[in-house]
Amino acid sequence: MAVGARSGHDDPEERPGRSPEQPSDAGGTAPAGGGDDDAPEGSGTGQKKQRSFWKELPLLIGIALLLALLIKTFLVQAFSIPSDSMMNTLQRGDRVLVDKLTPWFGSEPERGEVVVFHDPGGWLEGEPTPEPNILQEFLSFIGLMPSAEEKDLIKRTIAVAGDTVECKKGGPVKVNGKALEEDYLYPGSSACDDQPFGPFKVPEDRIWVMGDNRQNSQDSRYHMEDVNRGFVPVDEVVGRAVVVAWPVNRWSTLPVPATYDQPGLNAAAAAAIAPPALGLAAAVPLVLWRRRRLSV
Repeated sequence: MAVGARSGHDDPEERPGRSPEQPSDAGGTAPAGGGDDDAPEGSGTGQKKQRSFWKELPLLIGIALLLALLIKTFLVQAFSIPSDSMMNTLQRGDRVLVDKLTPWFGSEPERGEVVVFHDPGGWLEGEPTPEPNILQEFLSFIGLMPSAEEKDLIKRTIAVAGDTVECKKGGPVKVNGKALEEDYLYPGSSACDDQPFGPFKVPEDRIWVMGDNRQNSQDSRYHMEDVNRGFVPVDEVVGRAVVVAWPVNRWSTLPVPATYDQPGLNAAAAAAIAPPALGLAAAVPLVLWRRRRLSV
């Protein structure tokens, strides 16, 4: 008898499995030799037809685009450097990865960090829109890079809310009276000879930013007459640039320079905390003395 697909009218007694004379197992276990596992190959019994790759491809593309959108929105995004204002730290054409996750948890820019921010008010007015290449167009399409029409800038955070910042011609930038040793400046650049400023205090929810290539950077110093007086609102900050990802020979991290860790730089913050702390320290003995007196 040829082996093949059976007709739907086969005699039940001829089917594999328990014969009419065999009692069923008390535990419900299928007897040896029975079941669909022993069906001849090609019978189709118990087999699932595999879905075609071309039918699954749209689903895979949809999932990939959704993941790219979530990554771009909440985690990390690539930005292309369009100018020389951050040389030599960043060069024109570099691609940097920007951490967008920590701001969602309330983190704000800190001194020394390289940050990307939206144009806070006319900083890029009149600037030509850069022409994207094929790679940037593709990354923009999937959401991992901003489109060429977006107005974003990248600078270094010099001072944050509560800091007093200044720079006199021929001198260094000072934050809370401490001179910054800016070894990241472009060779030959001065700290601020082209545009001295200050001293002034950084308002709440604002930061003061400057480029590393000082004589080729239209940074906070050049926008002190605008609506934000040169300061960048914290809510306009996209995130911190953490890695130069492209080209490969330029791969590097973007750590905070050591000069921002020098003692005394946080003097303004300490001064703000000191009065409440001293008040609390003075209040504790007074309360204890009062309770002791009432208990006598």
